[in-house]
Amino acid sequence: MATSVRVLVRRLHLWLGLGLGGLFALLGLTGSALVFYTGIDAALHPAVQVEREGPAPDWRSPVWDVVLATAERSRHHPGGKWTFEVTGEVTGEGGAIPARYYPAPGHHADREMIWFSADGARIVRAEPWGGYLMSWLYQLHMELLAGEIGHQIVGWSGMAMLVLLVTGLWAWWPRGEWRKALAFKRRAAPIRRLRDLHKLSGLWSMALLFVLVATGVLLALPAVTRAVFAPAAVPAPRPTVTGAGRIPIARALAVAQQALPGGRLTFFDVPSATDTPLRMRFQVPGDPHPRFPGSFMFVDQGTGHVLAVHDIRRGGTGTMLAGWIRTLHDGTIGGMTTRILALALGLVPAMLFATGVLHWLRRRQAHARP
Repeated sequence: MATSVRVLVRRLHLWLGLGLGGLFALLGLTGSALVFYTGIDAALHPAVQVEREGPAPDWRSPVWDVVLATAERSRHHPGGKWTFEVTGEVTGEGGAIPARYYPAPGHHADREMIWFSADGARIVRAEPWGGYLMSWLYQLHMELLAGEIGHQIVGWSGMAMLVLLVTGLWAWWPRGEWRKALAFKRRAAPIRRLRDLHKLSGLWSMALLFVLVATGVLLALPAVTRAVFAPAAVPAPRPTVTGAGRIPIARALAVAQQALPGGRLTFFDVPSATDTPLRMRFQVPGDPHPRFPGSFMFVDQGTGHVLAVHDIRRGGTGTMLAGWIRTLHDGTIGGMTTRILALALGLVPAMLFATGVLHWLRRRQAHARP
């Protein structure tokens, strides 16, 4: 009985590997490329690199009002929204000011990526999201260039990839001496060396690959994340009508910093409609992701009053656990060391797919010989 189950598990592992191995390899390779995607993208665009002289503006800088004025002169839509990234607070480095322009409501609306000069007075680069290499790779990795359907395919295929990893471990699990099962036999026949290379690559990376795939599933399927962790919902304050116009952005950011002491600003949104609140995104102590943290604050554009705060530390265990998903997936959990590890780990699925297919083909050839 145990032997028959083992045979079934090996067949399941084989057919899952042949069916999903190519997709697994593609997601791994694109994921490796994306570990340092902001740095690679900046290196590919000299116009942005020129702006690296001098410090980047922090949340107190009057540059934000200059850059907003430049932004609204260049693009304006009644339902639009600007999102500015405060890179100086995240990296401590100067440079161009990255922004995203959403011409219509909703995070997944068509958007444009725009970089402003360090003084905020001019645009140095503007490209549609998905229209340049690194953003194209990002879309390929996240959604296979197929929008929401692609998200679903990546997410549910990831579930099957978890089964692929488990069946691989089950099929390998030794019934005899562990030392032999873990050995690489250099003098063995080529087909045996292929099998050993496939086996050992999978074994030594198994735990990390499982984390990588599982977190990828949760990122691709937000509904599953909500079902598993039940994180506290981010508030959505109602629009307010004050007739007072918009206060200076630097003042609004200062209000937010005072209301959330110890928080580090990473992004802030400025809607075109002045009755819609400004939204600031903060990293607070205990939040693991330096660039995409989980705490938010909403400030009235006309009065500067704080309308709502979403502090990840007060959202319960589920909220804190959900906050770890992205940082575990992209390798930012431990700084440069774990990012390099994530890059290397993304290459493993391609190696597993190649060695698995070659081993399968050689076995077929061997069985076909008279």
